Amino acid sequence: MIKLKYGNTNTFFIPGDNGGLLVDTDAAGSLTRFFKAIKAAGIGFDEIKYVTATHFHPDHAGLIGELQKRGVKLAVFDVQRPYVHFADGIYEKDGARTYVPVDEFAAETVPTDASRAFLKTLGIDGEVVPTPSHSKDSVSLVLDDGNCLVGDLEPLSFAEGYPDPRSLKADWNAIMIHRPKKIYFAHANEKEI
Repeated sequence: MIKLKYGNTNTFFIPGDNGGLLVDTDAAGSLTRFFKAIKAAGIGFDEIKYVTATHFHPDHAGLIGELQKRGVKLAVFDVQRPYVHFADGIYEKDGARTYVPVDEFAAETVPTDASRAFLKTLGIDGEVVPTPSHSKDSVSLVLDDGNCLVGDLEPLSFAEGYPDPRSLKADWNAIMIHRPKKIYFAHANEKEI
């Protein structure tokens, strides 16, 4: 797994035997920085078969539409489908001329309970776990090698100050049954377990 940092959101590339998966992108307008980051990391653009988001907030999905236009497939997990256009109104309000909306009709919808089989088609071992305490469309990617990508999921130590501590604890319980070794956050450094 390769961590890419070219803006405010950590992006991760997971190489697979049958194509790689890009998890999260930064905001619209960061495409040039994205291409520089993958070049510096030694990732060929043609290695990116799919892109997905831990959730469809503007800072996690801002480049997805542009990547789709360039031939990258979008994998949307079933719990995310109603939210793929969440960023559209925000970017429209901000007047972001570089934003390309997600093409939901070209997206492949994957049931979360079939995520392991989907990832296996890429040669990646792991699964997607819904973690809706941050937003209803939030998911975490738990890989069998012990790496876990949680997007904007708050650390469990924040539970007591969280608006709904039970939902945050439930999300972490759903992740911890997979025995992750390292947690990767979208806006913070990774943490060993």
